[in-house]
Amino acid sequence: MSRVFLLLFFISFLTFSQNTSPAFQNGEFLKYKLSYSLIHAGFATLQVDEIEINNKDLIHVNGKGWTVGVVDFFFSVKDNYQTYFDKNTSQPHHFIRKINEGGYSKDKEIFFDFKKKQAIVKNHKKKSENSYFIQNDVQDMLSALYYLRNINFDTIKKYEIFTINMFYDNQMIKIDIKYIGKEVIDTKYGKINTIVIKPQVEAGRIFKEDDSVTIWLSDDKNKVPLKIKANVLIGSIKAEIFEHKELMETLIVIFN
Repeated sequence: MSRVFLLLFFISFLTFSQNTSPAFQNGEFLKYKLSYSLIHAGFATLQVDEIEINNKDLIHVNGKGWTVGVVDFFFSVKDNYQTYFDKNTSQPHHFIRKINEGGYSKDKEIFFDFKKKQAIVKNHKKKSENSYFIQNDVQDMLSALYYLRNINFDTIKKYEIFTINMFYDNQMIKIDIKYIGKEVIDTKYGKINTIVIKPQVEAGRIFKEDDSVTIWLSDDKNKVPLKIKANVLIGSIKAEIFEHKELMETLIVIFN
């Protein structure tokens, strides 16, 4: 179950062009229904707010995830991920990760200093603080999703692979993402045109293959993640849009 929530938030400054206007706005709220195979496992939410800190215009995204029902009984998950990133440049300023997954917990904060090219990681559970080298194009695991939504996919060829630089835990990692193309999918709102991408993952330990994860973004101004699916070694995990508020424009439904 913890991998479902992590996948939701897993989605740099790229060499491809971006849209001049953002794909999201102040007050946007997204809620997802999470499932493991045919079992309803939980929910996750993403809330966007514009704030000002030290005369800087920032976007604050607060992400929460929790288990329900039988999954919560056997493996309770209560996660909170937050990011603060620059409204104009998308560079992350502050990242928070507080998780409790079946008794396994983390409580970390990351502060990004791009002048010194450092990420300062505060581990509150271990009461430690360390700094690590970062590049100017780095994203945290939640800010990357919102940067990705602003990508102009019309400039990317089918099956082309682009890379995101992400700071995760204590290190820089490169994540390859393959653009698959366009597809119409069923949602609770009806059939919607989507952009399909596949982050490349490590096969064997958790996932069946290196392209086991698929993300469907709405093919409109919003670029909303409508669905995320991952084929794991046993079964599959899935996140599907359940509720939305304050989108840039109404989702374009082809058929109800």
